[in-house]
Amino acid sequence: MAEKLRLGVSRCLLGDAVRYDGGHQLDRFVAQTLGAFVEFVPVCPEVECGMPIPREAVRLAGDPARPRLVGRETGRDFTGQMEAWAARRLEALAGEGLCGFVFKSGSPSSGLERIKVYPADGGRQPVSYAGVGMFARMFLARFPGLPVEDDGRLHDMGLRENFIERLFVMQRWQEMLARPGLGALVEFHTRHKLLVLSHSTELYRELGRLVADGKALAEAELFARYEELLMRALRLQATPRKHANVLTHCLGYFRRRLAADEKQEMLELIERHRTEQVPLVAPLTLLNHYVRKYREPYLAGQVYLNPHPAELRLRNHV
Repeated sequence: MAEKLRLGVSRCLLGDAVRYDGGHQLDRFVAQTLGAFVEFVPVCPEVECGMPIPREAVRLAGDPARPRLVGRETGRDFTGQMEAWAARRLEALAGEGLCGFVFKSGSPSSGLERIKVYPADGGRQPVSYAGVGMFARMFLARFPGLPVEDDGRLHDMGLRENFIERLFVMQRWQEMLARPGLGALVEFHTRHKLLVLSHSTELYRELGRLVADGKALAEAELFARYEELLMRALRLQATPRKHANVLTHCLGYFRRRLAADEKQEMLELIERHRTEQVPLVAPLTLLNHYVRKYREPYLAGQVYLNPHPAELRLRNHV
């Protein structure tokens, strides 16, 4: 990519001392490893909406479907203050060109899921464990298509690879939108064919039908529907079985070029990945070698072979 993608992030994950107790929650993978390839847009909802450091800890309370943000000890209601600030901040973020956001897990303002919601009367026992942080909930409503994840889930290597893959797809999508037109969409769809297939054959076919009927739709509707389907497909977890199907499909492009032993070696690596004996990087390394050796133009243009920086070593663990 010509420019680093822009990634929203909870400030405490970068090591900024903005938590209620004056501390931070530095995440070295996010701040340092991923940080080498992205430009961060840091956000701390509680500090930015006017709460001091240190401050009273807050929690969600009341109706689990629409909880309020209140002080843990005093019961002071910060809901209006947070919502008024968040509405302004989200409009500003709309101009930042974000490709995604990493939230702080467990936070009553920024947590994405499984946030405790307490009784409105100040009781100490949660009434729900399915809350969403107040700012995170408003962010999801304002930017439903953007990839989002929390720091806790990024410790799962499969979820990590999936999220970062989606970030770089979103960056390419936004770059494509800068030169809109059906031709640009067809090119994007072609380059991402195998990547989407590794997540969902059904949604790839639906995307293909949408592109084929593109001339019958207004451009804005076409692009909006394509983006929604694309992100829905990529949120589905790729699996060794799905990857094996895609890799076997790729092998077909070399059926007249590979010697019998080369083909057999590739098939064995694909099967070993399908049965989870070796990570995805093993068959992909050999496939990339054949693409370069035999100068296979179609596969050389496929994002699937190199969807994110190799330095992140994401496919070494899936």
